[in-house]
Amino acid sequence: MEANFFRQLANIDFAGSVQVTIAHGIQGSLIVSVLVRNEGCSDTAKNLIRPMTMRGTAEQMDTQFFEYIAMPVEAASGLMVNMEDYMQHLDQVKKQSAMEKEKGTKEKKETDAKEKKYREAIDKSQELEREGKFREAYSKVPNPNDHPEHTQEIKERRAALSSRFDEGGLFDERIIENVEP
Repeated sequence: MEANFFRQLANIDFAGSVQVTIAHGIQGSLIVSVLVRNEGCSDTAKNLIRPMTMRGTAEQMDTQFFEYIAMPVEAASGLMVNMEDYMQHLDQVKKQSAMEKEKGTKEKKETDAKEKKYREAIDKSQELEREGKFREAYSKVPNPNDHPEHTQEIKERRAALSSRFDEGGLFDERIIENVEP
């Protein structure tokens, strides 16, 4: 016995997979369900596509099965491919849209302003450190919660400054040297 089921199936143009379920019906009939799946399609609407269901005798299935399923399988497959193409196109349009570009520009400006504020605070802290004002320099170091990308650097700077709190006190030698007796 030679069957040509797979040769006929190979002649149908579809992407994804075709699931065929066969069950025995009443009085020797068969119930055949065919469902087209395409996991490459990210649109959840594909899950709304219902399986095609046929009932008939084995002889009827042998003679009419592929005539019945060829066009709907190709249509369902094409629909899912088109849905995926459409979803990809939407993603590209979204990335290129003026609103998205504006949003990106706005976010960049905010990030740049935040980084500038951080750098200014660090520069002021360094200036005060050079002047020997370690406590003031410590107070000018930014809060690590406001700049999580610089947390380690901020902690190290604070630790270095706090270790020098006892230096440069009220009776610093430089001050005493400048006082005339």
